[in-house]
Amino acid sequence: MDIFKVFTLEAAHRLPNVPPGHKCARLHGHSFRVEIHVRGEPGEDTGWVMDFADLKAAFRPLYERLDHNYLNDIEGLDNPTSERLAEWIWQRLKPGLPQLSEVAIHETCTSGCRYFGPVQAR
Repeated sequence: MDIFKVFTLEAAHRLPNVPPGHKCARLHGHSFRVEIHVRGEPGEDTGWVMDFADLKAAFRPLYERLDHNYLNDIEGLDNPTSERLAEWIWQRLKPGLPQLSEVAIHETCTSGCRYFGPVQAR
């Protein structure tokens, strides 16, 4: 079973490696929607895979680093595409959250990515 919690964060960024003249090279912001998914079997007594409060607590330090910040200034996010942001979150969550199964980033209402971990880990 897969459960998830959704977070919304406001952040600015620019993409330094896009072709000349690309609009994303300019400073802009997004209301990013971040989904953190964990996978497991529901506990026999609790009936849940994980307490949503524990999932929220696991993400809180990352949320505080990302929300209302300029992503390019955060170590490891010098090219903060949705893909790199998902991977960055995964790398920091997975060690303390081994049930992590997916990080989804919604950059806009119609665009985003889903990260399931490094290819060799699947």
